[in-house]
Amino acid sequence: MEFFQINYWHWWMLAMALFILEFLALGTFGSFFLWPAIAAIAMGFLVLLVPMLSLEYQVLILAVISIVSVVVGRLYLGKHPLLNDQPFLNKRGTELIGRIYPVNQAIVNGIGRILVDDGSWRAEGPDCPVGTLVKVISVGNACLKVKLL
Repeated sequence: MEFFQINYWHWWMLAMALFILEFLALGTFGSFFLWPAIAAIAMGFLVLLVPMLSLEYQVLILAVISIVSVVVGRLYLGKHPLLNDQPFLNKRGTELIGRIYPVNQAIVNGIGRILVDDGSWRAEGPDCPVGTLVKVISVGNACLKVKLL
C-alpha cells in the first residue's frame, strides 16, 4: 500500500504553480512554463477519470502531453501570432518609414542629416541641398535611407 498517492488536485496545484511561474517570468523564457501547466491540467482530468493510474504512467503521460502541447502551441502561434499594440517597440526608427522630413545638413556624396521631430538623424540618399523634402524608405544602423520626393 502506498502512503502517498498523486491525486487530480496535485496535478492542478502543479499547473497553478507553473502558471504563476509563467506570469512571474513575463514571457522571458518564451512560454516555457505554459505548456507543462496545460499538460498538468490535462493530467489532473485524466487522473480524475482514472484514479488508479500508477505514478509512473502519470509522469510518462505528463511528459507526452507536455511535448504534444509544446508542438501544437508553437504551430498555432506560428500561424496566428499575437497582435501587439506597439509593433515598433524596440525597433528604433521603424516608425519613421514612409514619413517626409526636411534635410537640415546637405546630403553630399550620399551622406547628410535630416530633421526628425526634435532631433537630427544621419541620412543616406541622393545628393540634395538643405531644406529639400525627402521620404524615409528604410532604416539601418542608426541611419535613415531616404529618397527625393
